[in-house]
Amino acid sequence: MIRLLIFIALVFAAALGMAWIADRPGLVTLDWQGYRIETGLMTAAVALAALLAVGIFLWNLALFLMRSPGLVGRFFRRRRRDRGYDALSKGMLALGVGDASSASRYGGEAAKLLGHEPATSLLLAQSAQLAGRHEEARGRFEAMLEDPQMKPVGLHGLYVEAERVGEPVAARHYAEEAAKLVPGLAWAGRAVLGYQAVAGDWADAIRSLERNYAAKLVDKKTFRRHKAVLLTAQALELEDRDPDQAKGLASEAHGLAPDLVPAAVVAARLATRRGDIRKALKVVETTWKLSPHPDLADAYAHARTGDSALDRLKRIKSLAALRAHNAEGALALARAALEASDYTLARAQLKAAMTLEPTRRAFLLMAELEETQHGDRGRVREWLARAVRAPADPAWVADGVVSEAWAPVSPVDGRLDAFVWTSPPAALDHQDTSLEALDEAMFEALPAVAASIPARPDEIDALNDGPVVEMTPAAPAAETKTVDTPVAVAKVEETAPEKATDKASEKPAAEAKPAPAPAPATRPVEPAAAEKDLSEKSEAKPAAAPAAAVAAAAPVAPAKGDAKPDGKDAKGGKDLSRPIEFPLKHMPDDPGPDGGDDEVPPKTPGYRFFN
Repeated sequence: MIRLLIFIALVFAAALGMAWIADRPGLVTLDWQGYRIETGLMTAAVALAALLAVGIFLWNLALFLMRSPGLVGRFFRRRRRDRGYDALSKGMLALGVGDASSASRYGGEAAKLLGHEPATSLLLAQSAQLAGRHEEARGRFEAMLEDPQMKPVGLHGLYVEAERVGEPVAARHYAEEAAKLVPGLAWAGRAVLGYQAVAGDWADAIRSLERNYAAKLVDKKTFRRHKAVLLTAQALELEDRDPDQAKGLASEAHGLAPDLVPAAVVAARLATRRGDIRKALKVVETTWKLSPHPDLADAYAHARTGDSALDRLKRIKSLAALRAHNAEGALALARAALEASDYTLARAQLKAAMTLEPTRRAFLLMAELEETQHGDRGRVREWLARAVRAPADPAWVADGVVSEAWAPVSPVDGRLDAFVWTSPPAALDHQDTSLEALDEAMFEALPAVAASIPARPDEIDALNDGPVVEMTPAAPAAETKTVDTPVAVAKVEETAPEKATDKASEKPAAEAKPAPAPAPATRPVEPAAAEKDLSEKSEAKPAAAPAAAVAAAAPVAPAKGDAKPDGKDAKGGKDLSRPIEFPLKHMPDDPGPDGGDDEVPPKTPGYRFFN
């Protein structure tokens, strides 16, 4: 628009000039070498303008003729360059879609047309890398090291190749060279930090992390967390040979990340060694409020050496009060109460832990409580059986790897701060856990433990199709009644005392035929309301055992020729003559729903019988 206005203004000025000359006529006389030329002023002006135009045209024609060889060469060079860049563009697109053959073809064409173009060298190297010609790719990347402009690209390509073939030393070397050559290079800074952390060079790793933070490769929150992890790892390494320096490193790590459990544990442990009990307790309390952990409870309980079990129990009570309604606090308090022989408190805390987070550790502690308080091996086995199918306890997990101890880097990919305290992946489907995890000797001593474990829905569905085995009655059968608790039971009839006595006198125990094992059924029944003491009447009169107990005990009947006079089987199994207790709706002391609506009397935990 501005150019148009300028052009109009010039034309207008020229028109004004011509009009001004036309209004003032005159003669122009030229006298030269005897020739005299006279013409009008307007005619002379037009002739002068035409002569000037012809001169300009002739001058430009001469210049064109003089420059024509260079112009022709420039034309062909431009055409060649355009073709080369077009081939380079097509090669990059082919490389992007994974077409290695087309990328190599276009790269070769671009190299012929463009010569030593840096982008062409990169295209050829990456196309060879994509096609699997790794020797060629390494050669091209090494050739780039000679060019200062292409050296960072060559170092990155060689780093990728070293990573591919599993050469961490070479990969770390290339990454360090690239980081020195181009400070703030993201991939080089992260790679150097990772390799230093994997190698345990904690001091160098901290300096690399600080350089990355200065180059704005990580944010402030990540920087504080990763530095705390590295300081904790260094403190753990120096804990035995330089505890003073380790204490300073652990305290700094705890200040940077108060929720980092390993930092708090090592800081508290070192403070305890120096006799600074108050500092140790404060560190553990700060971290416990953010993330409760069993190691914190252990460090808090043993903050003062030589304390009695009651002193440790009192201390754990104050720690558990800092984070109420927490399973870790309940378990820690239950453990301390068990050590202090406060069984009532231990049982109450274990029930609370099972309500909040029913993991294996809670069931195992309940089994230990039963063993310590009552010595009831039957109940101990029942709790152990429940622990088999309980969810696994939380552990340190990183990239699917479960570790008993915390580590600063992942064992899979070397990622910093990869371990988290969570449930292991195997515990996600804990209901499918096999019962083979139990000791085989436990099943030999108590074959009916599996019957006491609640059946899964798929197992119940399978039982629905099973037949109900009925034994021929010799006396009126025990009356049964349907209840809400699903128990697989077979109909069992008791034999008259006289017939049982006659049969026992006719055949010895070694030739007695095994009782047929009743097939499981899903007809829920309620056993008799009162427990009978069969230990007093086993020789006089056989009592009618509950249907659930008989169904569970059927697999333990001795086979022909297996019984021994001393009560052991032919394979040297354990003595099964002691009474075995089986649950009704819940295990003994089960923290499940109250039995107010149950038809079983609350004071009857189960039924006993003898094998």
